[in-house]
Amino acid sequence: MQIIFLSPGWTILSIFVLWPLLQYTAALLCHKFPDALYTERTFLFRTFSFEKEGQLYVKVFRVNRWKHLLPDGSIKRGKERYEKKHLSDFSEEGLQKFLLESRRAELTHWLALPFFWVFGFFAPPMIVFYMLVYAILVNLPCILVQRYNRPRVKRLLERKRRKKG
Repeated sequence: MQIIFLSPGWTILSIFVLWPLLQYTAALLCHKFPDALYTERTFLFRTFSFEKEGQLYVKVFRVNRWKHLLPDGSIKRGKERYEKKHLSDFSEEGLQKFLLESRRAELTHWLALPFFWVFGFFAPPMIVFYMLVYAILVNLPCILVQRYNRPRVKRLLERKRRKKG
């Protein structure tokens, strides 16, 4: 329900300024949560049987064809930054870190989805609908990629452990 009435120019400017701030807020929040939250025992991060170990995302969404186009949205800089775009550390610790950061990234995008409603305070209802569409188009591909990658990395980690043990 619109309670603040801005000119069209200010509305557009507010949207362009607010979306990145809201996305960044979701990312900061997810970095503040303890790492213990990001386990596969957490319901959200389980691989479900219908996902067929990530194959659903290949067959239905063809994730393997476009995932390289997505940016790495890590908010950390320098040595603290963890690159999820290309797996470079294949050690057990490196694979565990990838799984942790993958779960963190997925939660970040889930938390960013509902922010579209904020625009209802100062934008007409049709714009709020567009913000919902935008939120889905921007965040869902990132969620799909995380859900596609995790089972693959888990299999790699399990193979590594079997060889070791």
